[in-house]
Amino acid sequence: MGKRIFLIVLDSVGIGAEPDAAEYGDEGSNTLAACATSENFSMPNMQKLGLFNLDGVTCRPGEPEPQAAFARLREVSKGKDTTIGHWEIAGINSPKPLPTYPNGFPPEVIREFEEKTGRRVLCNKPYSGTDVIRDYGKEHVETGALIVYTSADSVFQIAAHESVVPLEELYRDCRIAREILTGKHGVGRVIARPFVGESPDFTRTSNRHDFSIQPPKVTMLDQLSENGLSVIAVGKINDIFAGKGIGEAIHTKDNPDGIERTIELTGRDFEGLCFVNLVDFDMLYGHRNDVEGYAKALSYFDRKLPEIIQGLRPDDLLMITADHGCDPITPSTDHSREYIPWVIYGNAVRRGTNLGTLPTFADIGATILDYFGIAPKITGRSRLDQIIK
Repeated sequence: MGKRIFLIVLDSVGIGAEPDAAEYGDEGSNTLAACATSENFSMPNMQKLGLFNLDGVTCRPGEPEPQAAFARLREVSKGKDTTIGHWEIAGINSPKPLPTYPNGFPPEVIREFEEKTGRRVLCNKPYSGTDVIRDYGKEHVETGALIVYTSADSVFQIAAHESVVPLEELYRDCRIAREILTGKHGVGRVIARPFVGESPDFTRTSNRHDFSIQPPKVTMLDQLSENGLSVIAVGKINDIFAGKGIGEAIHTKDNPDGIERTIELTGRDFEGLCFVNLVDFDMLYGHRNDVEGYAKALSYFDRKLPEIIQGLRPDDLLMITADHGCDPITPSTDHSREYIPWVIYGNAVRRGTNLGTLPTFADIGATILDYFGIAPKITGRSRLDQIIK
């Protein structure tokens, strides 16, 4: 049976402000430490692996004999969003941030979008996803106009009531926006944000769908696929990479669902990568400054971790990382420019190996390719010789 790697991204679980965090307004941010202030925070299994032995992590005692190898990674790309973070993990350095729209999208973009969808636009400014349906939902239901909004991230979000704009039409409208938003307006993601209910008690559904810009260069996913290896995407990974380099996509409705799908996949025969994103940390808790919810979600993942580990085979590797921060204690509800953890577990791993602080997230992608005997064509340096016996 072939080798497998399970790469799990704990979306937004940053571990402390990077040296340039002040340029992003994120000085002092530390998502993990913020969550550790909660009585609901309990991560004994990650502690055993070495999470709290990482450079700069002081919110819990380190493990005397960690069971994994580990490192703290710094982002070399400009930006702090999901797309840029995942792309860097997969080997792309983004020297320019994706465009953001603090004053809303320009008239020419909105005009073309309205003409091609046949629906008027409401809002068109940065907004919280829950607040925007509270404030514009009633008018949307009455008029059929689409609620378009953005955030500090490079996103064009479209909210619509499922009884007013059927899902397939909403997804079609997102594809229209995706075709419009190229070149200088090439935002990272166009996101469908369907909701249900009656005013003022609207609630978002799990039918969210992301339409990402295509990665501009070769990624580790492309290289794995080209070499005949499986690339299984769980959660929003397929959306983030616009399907590029991915063989199978498994969509999930929340973190518990994503964790269960991952556990199931440990029982499946394949050779290659299972790439998982657990989005609730970011979407439900980080962006809403919900420290208690965030802490509970981390504790739940930790409780389920032994089941994932139990499913590993002798040649498997488990890698746990993040893509940026989203500190739930700072006044901001946006992502934060933070280091990320990289914890590597498996039979062949040199336990207790501390790689220190590494210069790019892309070392993950280069190491994964190296494990499968593929020479990386991506940025990043393989650390395989340091972590494997």
